[in-house]
This record gives sequence, structure tokens and C-alpha cells, in this order.
Amino acid sequence: MNSQLKRSLKFSFSIAVITFVLAAIFSVVSSSILSGVVWITGLLIVFLIVLVGVVFDMLGIAATAADETPFHAMAAEKIPGAKEAVYLVRNADRFASFCNDVIGDISGIVSGTASGMVVLQIATLLNQSEGSPGQLILSTFLTSVVAAVTVGGKAVGKTMAINSSTKIIYFAGKILFILQNKLKLKIIKKN
Repeated sequence: MNSQLKRSLKFSFSIAVITFVLAAIFSVVSSSILSGVVWITGLLIVFLIVLVGVVFDMLGIAATAADETPFHAMAAEKIPGAKEAVYLVRNADRFASFCNDVIGDISGIVSGTASGMVVLQIATLLNQSEGSPGQLILSTFLTSVVAAVTVGGKAVGKTMAINSSTKIIYFAGKILFILQNKLKLKIIKKN
């Protein structure tokens, strides 16, 4: 087995483990939060989860569309976040996989589950029994709205990512710079 394939398999396995852990965390946290709030707050949380998916999808696309040349010039001038932006562009495949596949897909799954919980809250409020036509209509409507907002948001995000990839990746680089240098989190290896 060649080294490229080994590296790819190792990355795929690690991303699967990370996905498992993050999905469990997102599910538990969203279920815990949603069980203790009124339906309108639950609906806002569902759309917040959708927004997270849209933003991370946009970041992944921007990384694959960005050119690292402007970031080299910025890094030469010691502009904070430029080195991190170069790293993101050079590792666009991994970064996009994490953003689009891990965070984006988890957000989609968790928002679906969360919207189901909101439907149950609204149905209970309206005295609709489980499986009743009213609950079915409510569930279909809310699922359709969440799907439309997700797909529409990702379409807008993709357009923004392609047209403004340098700005978006530089912003992400600045966030990484702050996380690593100000908060002392080890996210990127220095080599």
C-alpha cells in the first residue's frame, strides 16, 4: 500500500471517529436544550443549527476555491492570520472534508432531529395526538421549511464562497490565529 493511500485511510478513519464523537455531543446537547424550552425557542435553535451547517459549508467551499498567493504576500508582511490561511488552502481537502462532511452533515442530521422535537412540542400544545393528520401536516411543513432554508442557505453560501474565497479564508485564518496565539489552543502543527 502506498503512503498516499495509507495517509488517506488514516485521515478517513480519524474523521469518522471525530464525526461519531461530535454527532453524539451535538445530539445530546441539542436534545437537552430543546427539552427545556418553549417551541419558539426550539425553532430558533433549529435555525441556529442550520446556520452553523451553512457557514461551515461555505468555509469548506471557500478553502477549495481560494488561491494561496495573496496569503503568502500577507504572511511576508507578518499579518496575523495569513500563515493560518495558507495552511487552510494547502490542506483544503481535509479542511473541506471537516467543514462540509463533518460539521455540515452533523448539522443537517441534528437539525432534522431537533425539528422533530419542536413538532412534538407544537403538536402537544395544539392537542394533536401522535400520528394525527394535524401532526403529520405540521411535521411535513416544518421539515420542508428546514430543508428549504438549509439548501437555499447553502446555495447562497457556495456563491459567496466562490466569489469571496480570499476574504472568507483570511477571516477563518484570523480566527485560527486568535485560537492558537491568544487562547493557546493547539489546532495547527507549526511544521
